[in-house]
Amino acid sequence: MELFLNATSPYARMVRIIVMERGLADTVTLRWCDPWADDADLIRANPAGRIPALITAKGTTLSESLLIALYLDSFGQAEPMLPHDQLEQVLHFTGLGQSLMDAAFTTVISRKHQDSEADGGVLGQRRWRGIRRTLDQLEGELPTPQPTSNVTLGDIAVAVALDYLSFRLPELTWGNSRPQLKAWHHTVCSRDSFRQTAFA
Repeated sequence: MELFLNATSPYARMVRIIVMERGLADTVTLRWCDPWADDADLIRANPAGRIPALITAKGTTLSESLLIALYLDSFGQAEPMLPHDQLEQVLHFTGLGQSLMDAAFTTVISRKHQDSEADGGVLGQRRWRGIRRTLDQLEGELPTPQPTSNVTLGDIAVAVALDYLSFRLPELTWGNSRPQLKAWHHTVCSRDSFRQTAFA
């Protein structure tokens, strides 16, 4: 299999972590690319020119991080990242993490192309309110993880989103007023898959 990605996309990092957690690192070739440069190989894999994109062993191309995650969860010997007995809770946290990631990513892209108007407009302010509300909800809802416990898709989505906030929007200092969320994040990110894929 081939995975198209770059080092700063939270969506690509989420899939790369899943590859590692599923024990698939030796079967997935990483294809580093610049999605903003209309990379020809990436466009063949995903005409939208977005990452991540996965080419399966059968040559089928998959796009969108959550769909790729669902596919990869059927491989490897590790415990499933969408366990049936926790499905509702895992999907709940996956949705919160994905929403947080989307709002942060859109803020970063808007700042790049709209400068000072990005945060002050109606949409920008709506994104910031959504980010803060989501962080507050996570502070009150996330269970205390155990260092040896299996990681779920919800854990990965939320932890990557928090890392992305620290990486791209450090002025938010989300952990200062949310000690439980900060402690949860520290525990999850102590896993090898998170350390080896840290944003740089």
